Amino acid sequence: MDERTGLPVVGMVGGGQLARMTHQAAIALGQSLRVLAASPEDGAALVAADVRIGSHTDLDALRAFAKGCDVVTFDHEHVPQGHIEALTADGFSVHPSAGALRYAQDKRAMRERLTELGAPAPRWRPVDSAADIVEFAAGVGWPVIAKAVRGGYDGRGVWLLAGEEAAADLVATGTPLIVEERVPLRRELAALVARSPFGQVAAYPVVETVQRAGICVEVLAPAPGLDEDTAVAAQRLAIRIATELDVVGLLAVELFETGAGLFVNELAMRPHNSGHWTIEGARTSQFEQHLRAVLDYPMGDTSLTAPAVVMANVLGGEPGGMPLDERVHHMFAQDPGIRLHLYGKQVRPGRKIGHVAALGDTLDPVRARAARAARWLQEGR
Repeated sequence: MDERTGLPVVGMVGGGQLARMTHQAAIALGQSLRVLAASPEDGAALVAADVRIGSHTDLDALRAFAKGCDVVTFDHEHVPQGHIEALTADGFSVHPSAGALRYAQDKRAMRERLTELGAPAPRWRPVDSAADIVEFAAGVGWPVIAKAVRGGYDGRGVWLLAGEEAAADLVATGTPLIVEERVPLRRELAALVARSPFGQVAAYPVVETVQRAGICVEVLAPAPGLDEDTAVAAQRLAIRIATELDVVGLLAVELFETGAGLFVNELAMRPHNSGHWTIEGARTSQFEQHLRAVLDYPMGDTSLTAPAVVMANVLGGEPGGMPLDERVHHMFAQDPGIRLHLYGKQVRPGRKIGHVAALGDTLDPVRARAARAARWLQEGR
């Protein structure tokens, strides 16, 4: 408890953009989020008052960081499970727990547990050899999707394999893998829910996520043309997964919409890119909701603030050209209603350096505004 404010202290391991935006939400709750950052140049470290520098793989650094925190949570899923278990054994409150977070860290464990729960998912199997992949493909057809068991994100750690030679080359790298059938999807959706230790849950409207080269470039809220029964089914599925896995905090369930129904693709147990639209587009942002959840506060209202909300990620463009600040100037001059969030990152081609949000009454013009603003920030035109 912070003696100055009489309010709890939340520590977030990781100093990236999720911690940066969680810090903004914490201010309204009377808190200044404590952040464990790898570098003073991390996005959250540039703005938060209470920053400790250390590695998420250093147990001593984690223990020192957790002292004085009422609860410890994460802006990424890379903290070793044993370290989280050690913090819990030391008496620290950690959400999500090591037992829950395992299913976001380990894709094989996730698939095994979801199979036990009967959750809809693509056909899959663990892989020990190229022969395993060939045998699997004989049953589902080429191409197949191979995924690294641990560590993949934003298209990294995912491979489309067209035949036996590609399978052999990938297995030869020594990467622990699972393999999945390639699902003929209509589009990708995301269902975001929050759950507290008390067991209260809150579900956001289901959104459509638009991917390009494995990176999410747009989120459309609510998912256009999604019938109510399917939307409710997605929310109920996410709530069931959160409850069965005993997730505390935010859970993002990434989904494939197919002709055969919804399939679970991935799980994330933290604020998620598919929920950035909630800062302006929902009554309670995902970042405030995550704080409410881990503190066991009552959940906030998840309803939309406008009929159509679009978030577009801002990716770094090629070096040179118009300075970023000048691009921001021109973007706001074109559309004063755009909401901008920059993450304090060094600009590199293809890197997520921020996002924009647009709100309105109908999807198409709102989507066009968000895309134009993101393009201006990336390309200067």
